[in-house]
Amino acid sequence: MNSNLISEWFYLYNKDIYHYLVYYIGSGDVEDLVQEVFIRAIKGFDTFQYKASPKTWLISIARHVGIDEMRKRNRLRMKQRNSFREEQSDMETPENLLQLNENNKLLYQAIQSLKANYRDVVILRGIKELSVSETASVLNWNENKVRTTYHRALKSLQKSIGGFSHEKE
Repeated sequence: MNSNLISEWFYLYNKDIYHYLVYYIGSGDVEDLVQEVFIRAIKGFDTFQYKASPKTWLISIARHVGIDEMRKRNRLRMKQRNSFREEQSDMETPENLLQLNENNKLLYQAIQSLKANYRDVVILRGIKELSVSETASVLNWNENKVRTTYHRALKSLQKSIGGFSHEKE
């Protein structure tokens, strides 16, 4: 029964999960991570509590998948640095993969430059348009922390965008 429900949720929410992960980790290989989110959802279905919406629950799983992926990438980078000590060639950037226009590139760069808490809340509230309570549920924060952090993150984002746009001139 739960696999049918997860299958239904996949069709309803896979695009939301995909977009969240693209902003969170900035990579073109997000499809595998989306699959991982739903695999974890099937395995952890017993932990789903109907207090949160399925979308909120799935995005919180996606956040953990994203964190795991970032850790894995950092370990891989450390291994490469330690073993190669030579100039690394330019990797495909998320901007190239997504072929973002100039304004979106600036926004993407600014979001990626934010500290983790700010980046999380901007992606969830500003891009994925989750409510304050849904965002609080995903991040395991109280609603006041979501509001305060989002406000501070937006101020920081405005400063970053100003800095990036001046660099380009």
